[in-house]
Amino acid sequence: MNRTVIGRILIVIGVLLLIGALSLYLYNRYDADRAATASTETEEKLSDAMINAVGSEYSLEVEEDENGELYSVVTLTVDEEGYIGILSIPSFGLELPVLSEWSYAGLKNSPARYTGSASAGNLVICAHNYERHFGNIKNLSTGASITFTDVTGAVYEYEVIEVETIQPTAISEMITGDWDLTLFTCTRSGAARVAVRCQLVS
Repeated sequence: MNRTVIGRILIVIGVLLLIGALSLYLYNRYDADRAATASTETEEKLSDAMINAVGSEYSLEVEEDENGELYSVVTLTVDEEGYIGILSIPSFGLELPVLSEWSYAGLKNSPARYTGSASAGNLVICAHNYERHFGNIKNLSTGASITFTDVTGAVYEYEVIEVETIQPTAISEMITGDWDLTLFTCTRSGAARVAVRCQLVS
């Protein structure tokens, strides 16, 4: 095989790699935009439902934490999915609905409760690292304000205490500790988790 043929093969391979990289980038952009739109639409529906809901429309579940303590989780259903409230991150202009139970399918549209509850002071919320979900939480500053409004209208105001990187296998470390609220997502590479630790202000 002469150099000309080898050169052409390398050019074709290079073009195919560029097309693959461009396709992946465009898909990721599409997926992020789709997720942002889905969250916005759901947040609007959930806000309306929270204003107009009557007692019979709420669901109450009782769960047990890692210490054996019981706590309650109140949900409201929108489009056949249960939600616990709306998370507000003013630093990024985000108003996000929070699913009551996490799943890989659910995270494609909204952040979700991983464990705990706001009323019990142990709420952990996870989300994908989409730009309009938790993609920028690694940039939150100490003292930044975060608000969670549960579906009954109770408002919990938090401040960021620290932002840390945790190994993806450190599940116990993620959900334990003296934190009223933890937000977490994958790093861009997926090799670790970014965890934002918050304490209740009011």
